[in-house]
Formats: sequence, C-alpha cells, structure tokens
Amino acid sequence: MPRLALALVLVWFVSLFVVRSIVQWRRTGSTGLKGVSGAVGSVEWSAGVLTAVGFVAAAATPFARLFSWPGGNVLATAPMVHFVGALVATVGVVGALAAQVEMGDSWRVGVDATEETTLVTHGLFRWVRNPIFTFVLLSLVGLVLVLPTVFSLLSTVLATTGIELQVRAVEEPYLRRVHGIAYDDYCSRTGRFLPGIGRSRFT
Repeated sequence: MPRLALALVLVWFVSLFVVRSIVQWRRTGSTGLKGVSGAVGSVEWSAGVLTAVGFVAAAATPFARLFSWPGGNVLATAPMVHFVGALVATVGVVGALAAQVEMGDSWRVGVDATEETTLVTHGLFRWVRNPIFTFVLLSLVGLVLVLPTVFSLLSTVLATTGIELQVRAVEEPYLRRVHGIAYDDYCSRTGRFLPGIGRSRFT
C-alpha cells in the first residue's frame, strides 16, 4: 500500500499545486501562492502554518511507511478499504482540480489583502463556498484509508484544523471586506464546506 499511497500523493501534489501554479503564472503573471499571512503567533499565521504542515505531512506519509519513521506503521490492513480509499482520494483530486479551474484567475493559496479577486459563485461554488478545500480534505481521508497510520491521521487532523482556521479567520473576513453585501448574501444561501451546512450572514 505505501507505493499506491506514494503514487496518489505525487498526483495530488503535482496536479493541485505545481501544475496549477504554473498555469496561474502563465495566465496572470502570478503563481497564486500567497503564503502565510499575519504576525507570527497570530490566528492567521497559525492557520497557514497548520495547513502547510498538514499538507507536507500528507505528502510525506508514504515515506514514513517506507523508511519506518515514527508513526509510519500501518494500523490495519484491509484490501477493500484500501481500494475504497484510492477511489475516494481520486475523487478528491479530480473534484479539487475542477473547482480550481472554475475559480480561474481568482485562484489563490493564501490571501493578499491588497488584491481584489472576483467572487466566484458558479459551478461547484454554487453548492459550497469552499469546494477546493472540501475535495482536498476528501483526498486526505482517502489517503488515510489507503495507508492508515498515525502519520496519515495526524496530517489530516493538522490540515483540517488549519483549513478551518484559514477559512474562518482569514478568507471569510477578507471576502466580506471586499465584496460586502454580495458575499453576505452568498453565505446566507451556500454552505461553507458541505451543501446547506454553515450557511450564515455572520460566520
């Protein structure tokens, strides 16, 4: 299973980050990678660091197993579960790619407070406000099923925590400031990560 997990994380990392950054740079002159915002120790900074560490840990999960790093031991072996995990991870990658394409030039990793991007509300964004994050987290759940280790579980917990903080403390305040009533209206009818869940004019 570690080799299957390695293939999945390579596709995940290259397609969602490397290729997309190159496409963004060719389209806009910017890679879209804005990095960590906020002062060291702030909620904004913590959100970015937790998310980044979670993603790096996810990419390193197969290596933790192959090289017997701490937390790399497989907790359970079940071929059907591993197969389902591979399907879930694949759906996560494809869904995240589709959402990235729908964002077009507005795609960013992180927030630059000096920029004003278009509010995207069509396609997958019609159903949830953060479909990229939804599908990325789905792909991490799939990775846990493919290679259930303490390492993969920890990476998913870190990434989930970081993404929650990033969305609530960084991205939503930024979008509300830039788009005002239009964003409030969007929040009132569209779920945060899942359809119908997290709809609000104030969160």
